[in-house]
Amino acid sequence: MLGFGNKQSKDTAPTRAGMAGGEPGSSIAIMGSGSWATAIAKMMLEKNDRISWYLRRDDRIEDFKRLSHNPAYLTSVHFDVSRIDFSSDINKVVDNNDTLVWVTPSPYLKGHLKKLKVRLRDKFNVTAIKGIVPDENLCVSEFFHQLYNVPDENLAVIAGPSHAEEVALGRLTYLTVGCSDEQRAQDFADMMASSYVKTKTSRDVIGIEYASVLKNVYAIAAGICKGLKYGDNFQAVLMANALQEMNRFLSTVHPINRSIFESCYMGDLIVTGYSQFSRNRVFGQMIGQGYSVKSAQVEMEMIAEGYFGTKCMKEINRHLHVNMPILDAVYNILYERIAPTIEIKLLTDSFR
Repeated sequence: MLGFGNKQSKDTAPTRAGMAGGEPGSSIAIMGSGSWATAIAKMMLEKNDRISWYLRRDDRIEDFKRLSHNPAYLTSVHFDVSRIDFSSDINKVVDNNDTLVWVTPSPYLKGHLKKLKVRLRDKFNVTAIKGIVPDENLCVSEFFHQLYNVPDENLAVIAGPSHAEEVALGRLTYLTVGCSDEQRAQDFADMMASSYVKTKTSRDVIGIEYASVLKNVYAIAAGICKGLKYGDNFQAVLMANALQEMNRFLSTVHPINRSIFESCYMGDLIVTGYSQFSRNRVFGQMIGQGYSVKSAQVEMEMIAEGYFGTKCMKEINRHLHVNMPILDAVYNILYERIAPTIEIKLLTDSFR
């Protein structure tokens, strides 16, 4: 992976106790309870003496404390719960911490925030949510900026090919931290880095977020094609066209000088489109095999963010008019109930 490397080793990076108040890492809270939230908590505890963790349900908190692992996700990852301050009170957690890592599924974010009475603008808000806020049709950083007046320098995003299951296993993972403030991005990147996590930084917050949304849509397309028995040859062509489609959209919505081949764009697209851990690919495969959207969602028992992202991106693109045939095909299958065999055949005819 070109361009990756850490400026500090695990032994020399700052700990929570050693950083100034208000800086990334001075006091950290994980805002969410799913598999990616659990993986990020594991990473944060590599270099922090303590973290806070917001879980919505008190019964889950009690089970977590008793079992020393998340009772619902990544149950193989064991925690020293004496180093974790659990709470179901979102206001208490936000008030007591300087850095908030948001990892709730995008469809539920607004519901959590409705209970919030503490200001977010003075906190360092890091979004690890790879989705669009429904109804608002905004990336999470845009949502925080526009509705909660969080300044750009207090907004960051975590991106890159990073299945929670592999982080849990300690497998080598490469992450990018995006923030308009390069020093704050670097400080948080150093906080995440470890023997199995390599980090780099970027200023392309919006581009990284939209790429994270689109790769879920394209993974659904890959899954649908898998369910329809298309082979690896076509899957490779699909991913190549998806990368071009992603690049067209990013160049329109946020035209800056970027390399679409970096891991936070192309790498995340590839792993989500091909991996057995990709819930969006699994969801798409079930659709290709004949499941209805509702039955696939019920059987998965997990959120496939790409389902919601597809509708949001379609609505956003109605104003931008970017040529996005893969997005259109997935939308037609999921929301217009057009047969996958018909839509994918039309898509194959448009590829070269």
